[in-house]
Amino acid sequence: MSTQFATLGEGTEVPALPVPKSAADAAPAESPLRLFVRQYAESKIAVIGAAMLLLLALAALLAPVLAPQNPYDLAQLDILDARLPPGSHAAEAGRLYLLGTDEQGRDMLSAMLYGLRISLAIGIVATVAALSLGSTLGLLAAYAGGRLDAFLMRVVDIQLSFPAILLALVLITVLQPGVGNVALALVAVQWAYYARTVRAAALVERRKEYIEAAQGLGLSGARIVFRHLLPNCLPPVIVVAALQVANAIALEATLSFLGIGVPITEPSLGLMIANGQQSLLAGQYWMSVYPGLLLLATILAINLVADQLRDVLNPRLSRQ
Repeated sequence: MSTQFATLGEGTEVPALPVPKSAADAAPAESPLRLFVRQYAESKIAVIGAAMLLLLALAALLAPVLAPQNPYDLAQLDILDARLPPGSHAAEAGRLYLLGTDEQGRDMLSAMLYGLRISLAIGIVATVAALSLGSTLGLLAAYAGGRLDAFLMRVVDIQLSFPAILLALVLITVLQPGVGNVALALVAVQWAYYARTVRAAALVERRKEYIEAAQGLGLSGARIVFRHLLPNCLPPVIVVAALQVANAIALEATLSFLGIGVPITEPSLGLMIANGQQSLLAGQYWMSVYPGLLLLATILAINLVADQLRDVLNPRLSRQ
């Protein structure tokens, strides 16, 4: 705040009222990252969801370190330890099975950590691949327009007309079950959502003056699309991607539950739920209930994060 002097007469100066500085001069501009963190932290539920998701991701990443047992190592399994309830000890080694064992004598806690690792890996890889493919096609359709736009959007309409689970079932049946084929089927199911979302955002951005200026400067179409259009279309795409990660994990769990997902040698959470459902009537609930709760917590945490990302990155969607 600065002080100016007003002259009343000859040789007489009286201090005038202080002149306040503008808001821009009073405080430095907040960085985009700090602004994002501050806005995201406004929701305590979203912060809890982010913390849950971080813990689950770390647990999956450090599964070989955290798991008391390698569930894929047959030398560590003992059929005498099969179907032990939570809190039981191993028959010989005296190992404590905190969450019990399954029908093959595997420690449920270890199997759940490894299963979470597979479920998260499939969901993230499939989402990233579908995001890359769908965003590229959506940008090309919006920028090129004409017949290419019409053709790509009709393909998107046809793909979206099929139920996701039905399309995934057909693809897995043709390609045979496996981790890679499940991820490929999820990409085929999801890419159309990104293509339509990116095209809608790119059509809005394409009418703005900076695109006309870039075209007037003679920039190549690829540079305009990927250096100018794409960055301005990212906020809604990030929100869709966060939601689709949860959908991909749920769809993979459904396929594995039906027995056509990941192989039994590398069980995901969905396959563990399917393997344990036959024991529910016998009172051996832990083989299905615990993996189901972990799957529910994972999807819930992702949805909480995605919901707050929608409010922060694209406020117009949150007001609709």
